[in-house]
Amino acid sequence: MRSICVFCGSASGADPVYAEAANRLGRLLAEENITLIYGGACVGLMGAVADATLAAGGKVVGVLPDFLRRKELAHPRLTELVVVSSMQERKARMAELAEGFIALPGGMGTLEEFCEIITWAQLGLHEKPCGLLNVHEYYDPLLRFIDRMAEEGFLKVKHKGLVLSSDTAKDLLSSMRAFKPVRVEKWVDSRGKA
Repeated sequence: MRSICVFCGSASGADPVYAEAANRLGRLLAEENITLIYGGACVGLMGAVADATLAAGGKVVGVLPDFLRRKELAHPRLTELVVVSSMQERKARMAELAEGFIALPGGMGTLEEFCEIITWAQLGLHEKPCGLLNVHEYYDPLLRFIDRMAEEGFLKVKHKGLVLSSDTAKDLLSSMRAFKPVRVEKWVDSRGKA
């Protein structure tokens, strides 16, 4: 993989462990010569992962809607800043630039971005690996909920394999490199049953 999109919080979180994980991920991406694709801001975990990647000599491409740039949230030292017109265009551009996706801890925006990219994979719109960096067991409730979706028949068991997870960036990256696309011939029948 030559590029990975990282979804993460514009806040740093209550525990310093989250920023430490963002720093480790950023350094690892630089060491592995993987370009960081992210939301372009200089705040929170977004700023932390970008700063760490840049400090370690890596490349960072930010994708930022113009309305956020005007609020002076743009990171000033990126390798490249792509300015787009909307949040929808931002997500599409990040997906186009990335060869894989990682979600660090974050809020509703991070959750929405990760769930959408998993949905695109489920629909066969891409075959790129998607992983949760499960820092401090942050994503345990989401992983349990994904299990529940499958138990209740709203998600094919095979599709659970679209969500990779690890508590370390190095292990997650290894899982992403070994990822084999999940293919389900027909995931919705004519009656709308999954």
